[in-house]
Amino acid sequence: MAKNDKIKTLKVAITGPESTGKTELTRQLSAYFDGTCILEYARKYVESLQRPYNYLDVLHIAYKQILESQGSDLLQTGYVFLDTELIITKVWLELVYGFCPDWINTAITSSRIDLYLLCNLDIPWIQDKVRENGGEMREKLFHIYEQLIQANGFRYKVIEGTGDLRLRNALLAIGQFEPNGLN
Repeated sequence: MAKNDKIKTLKVAITGPESTGKTELTRQLSAYFDGTCILEYARKYVESLQRPYNYLDVLHIAYKQILESQGSDLLQTGYVFLDTELIITKVWLELVYGFCPDWINTAITSSRIDLYLLCNLDIPWIQDKVRENGGEMREKLFHIYEQLIQANGFRYKVIEGTGDLRLRNALLAIGQFEPNGLN
């Protein structure tokens, strides 16, 4: 697929554990394909809180993610790049609160994401005020996300490398994607 070739909207979710370059990769891909970029809502929301987040905050984040994703479904052609998605939110709810409501599971299974790019752990974890899961937990989360993507039958590629190599690998993954059978 050439840079300017357009297919009926291709929605790509960039996902993975904290500090794996999701936001940067989302911005790079959006710029490369002149696509729509939907940045992570959770980070902005949690950073704006004047208190620790709670269960209702995470539900609000999930609802906002659904609205943003559904809004991108209205686009007629082009590329949409989502910086994270509901699988991360589902796992967040289950690990922190022990429960994820069925409406989030339903939204995941009915999502119209065409391709997941799962960012590998080859970018060093960097502590900041909203990140919580470094070390072994980061590796555990990677495997949980991959298992959920596989269990739902979603198309995905693991994206490795740092810097320009990471972007090139993501471009290759998108280039290998065959849009046959898109809704």
